[in-house]
Amino acid sequence: MAPGTVIFDRPGPRRIAVLGGTGFVGRRLVAHLAAQGHQLRVPARDPLAARALRVLPNVRLIGTDVHDAGALAACLRGCDAVVNLIGILNEAGDDGRGFARAHVELMRTLLESCAAESVQRVVQVSALQADARYGASHYLRTKGEAEELLMATSSRIDWTILQPSVLFGPGDGFVNRFAKLLRLIPLCFPLARPQAQFAPVHVDDVVAAIDLALTHAETHDRCYQLCGPDVYSLRALVRMIGAASGHRRAVIGLPDWLARLQARAMELLPGKPFSMDNYRSLTVPSVCTRDGFAELGLQPRPLAPNLPAALGTRAH
Repeated sequence: MAPGTVIFDRPGPRRIAVLGGTGFVGRRLVAHLAAQGHQLRVPARDPLAARALRVLPNVRLIGTDVHDAGALAACLRGCDAVVNLIGILNEAGDDGRGFARAHVELMRTLLESCAAESVQRVVQVSALQADARYGASHYLRTKGEAEELLMATSSRIDWTILQPSVLFGPGDGFVNRFAKLLRLIPLCFPLARPQAQFAPVHVDDVVAAIDLALTHAETHDRCYQLCGPDVYSLRALVRMIGAASGHRRAVIGLPDWLARLQARAMELLPGKPFSMDNYRSLTVPSVCTRDGFAELGLQPRPLAPNLPAALGTRAH
């Protein structure tokens, strides 16, 4: 705990809807909240596919299209709070419409559904550098637009916004994606924006922050930046991942013109491993200007000793 941190009383179990509950952060959050005794509702396109959540106590998986206001309102009926984890890192094209639907239009639908069912508590997991006007990418601009829509409801909704840097942990889509690419690409690894900066944050530390936001009124109408204790360049991160995964490669930093060509080419590959919008996001540092974990009385864990576990490997 940070010096001077006030410890608040934890209220009893609540009924909480978790949007995006079947994703990377969502699975960890739902398991954590269920263990705390909360009653969880998790809307999902395919409830039968979420096997790990189906066996948890206090968890109800509901087949719901979250973009349907009526269906989402029915899912929220009787809930005390909502956590929104839904977000995408890439879209089908490059005009921002996919990001707008996933982030902005969904927030409008969520707020409409909350109003219909008198749900007054929303925790939004956003992103560092989210900015509706000056965001470097469609991703960051639409995340910022969603934040503004939520903040505009202060008269009727108690909101908390969490802005994490890049997340890591077992099964994540960041360090594990780079580990896979390093395994597939021999000898040297061509890297766009090698100087880009990150402060990787462990998924369970973000889960702890969400838990506090849900259970402590002092977090209402506040925004918290969430970063791990160490800042790395992307080049340093890729080298660390290579060492930890047993696939050391020479990392060759690409000039920006070539990095943009790489992004255009990789957009055409299945799964879109790298895109122009990803490239644009890399042009701004994903580091904190305020220590949200200290404000919450939490101590985030460092990347280096937890990297092997995130990769499912032993330390080398």
